[in-house]
Amino acid sequence: MNAGTSDGGGATLWEQIFQRRNLFAALARVEANGGAPGVDGLTVEGLRPYLKAHWLEIRAALDAESYRPQPVRRVEIPKPDGGVRLLGIPTVVDRLVQQAIAQVLTPLFDPQFSEHSYGFRPKRSAHQAIEAAQAYLGEGYDWVVDIDLEKFFDRVNHDALTLAPHASAGVARVGRVVTDRRVKRLIHLYLISGVLVEGVVMASEEGTPQGGPLSPLLSNIMLDDLDKELERRGHRFVRYADDCNIYVQSARAGERVMESVKHFIEAKLKLKVNERKSAVARVTRRKFLGYSFLKRNGEILRRVAERSLERVKDKVRRMTRRTSAEPMPAILERINRLVRGWIGYYRLADTPSVFKELDEWLRHRLRQLLWKRWKRPKTRYRELVARGVPPSSAREAAGSGKGCWRLSASPPAHQALNNAYWRAQGLVSFSDRYQQLRLT
Repeated sequence: MNAGTSDGGGATLWEQIFQRRNLFAALARVEANGGAPGVDGLTVEGLRPYLKAHWLEIRAALDAESYRPQPVRRVEIPKPDGGVRLLGIPTVVDRLVQQAIAQVLTPLFDPQFSEHSYGFRPKRSAHQAIEAAQAYLGEGYDWVVDIDLEKFFDRVNHDALTLAPHASAGVARVGRVVTDRRVKRLIHLYLISGVLVEGVVMASEEGTPQGGPLSPLLSNIMLDDLDKELERRGHRFVRYADDCNIYVQSARAGERVMESVKHFIEAKLKLKVNERKSAVARVTRRKFLGYSFLKRNGEILRRVAERSLERVKDKVRRMTRRTSAEPMPAILERINRLVRGWIGYYRLADTPSVFKELDEWLRHRLRQLLWKRWKRPKTRYRELVARGVPPSSAREAAGSGKGCWRLSASPPAHQALNNAYWRAQGLVSFSDRYQQLRLT
């Protein structure tokens, strides 16, 4: 299906994007997503009043093709395994326009995408991708060709995506479906809008800013050629954004597939495979979307990957630093938000003991924090006795010269700050939340 002059009801694709209903839906989505302001400093909260005052002139500029997207604001997000992820934060007005475009283009492109693609698509999720990978392992495909694309969002070739003035229609992926010149031109302007780095606007010669509403759709458009090639070759695979796993039955087959697919990616898509993160390995030796797999007595089990556990522990460590002066209720509120969101994602894990261990470790961190805050032996003694610890035991623990971490694991600390105490304080349990979600 080509989308150009009309949708069958008389409205052009351009007009569909800027219809009142679509714009209000885009506005609601931008407001719900929140996020930091772009280079102009306009906040999400200020967007609606700004549009009331300026939308007519913005729309006139769009129709006259004189509208120019502002550069994105560069933000560096540390990666858990080192390095940084570069995000490009568009202005809230540009986020609105991008969202409006994405809402109209997604129904045109999505039906053509591969059933093996799960990232950033309606009614598809990371959980479905994990279940598909598990099914391949269950069918005897024990080896994985784990392909990671190096800086994908920074390297996407603009001419391969849009019909730029010097690109051919046969190459431009967006142009295969979208024939409306104004829409393709506006998308191209977003790709080349530039990045503001330390007050200097740098040109965008390649890449799609990771952080804008259009980027997920553009990434799937670009990588759909890879999906179609893997389907043509008859491979069993799962792709989630730029993370692609191909499942095979032997190491030798995996090496052959890795070499040929790498050649296709670099020669045809003009992208680069990250050699350090890509590998051919047993499925049970690799992680995928934060999960790993375990074979036990013929059964395939899902579990939380070790790196994912370390990540959540690092977050809890930052929230429970012994030097923190934040009130305990505020700390518990932040921890509870983390627990709910984290378990919401990792509820597929088949290893409940992991969540019980996390609970024990979390309570230990919190006991340590309180013990440090009590500081003086007299305070510690008083707090322990007030919570039912016998005076002799309280006196011994309070006067000990051992460190906070060791003492917070002692019997008196356990008795005073037991599970019931933390439940009464409103602490959400990893294990309890896991059990609740598994039952729903």
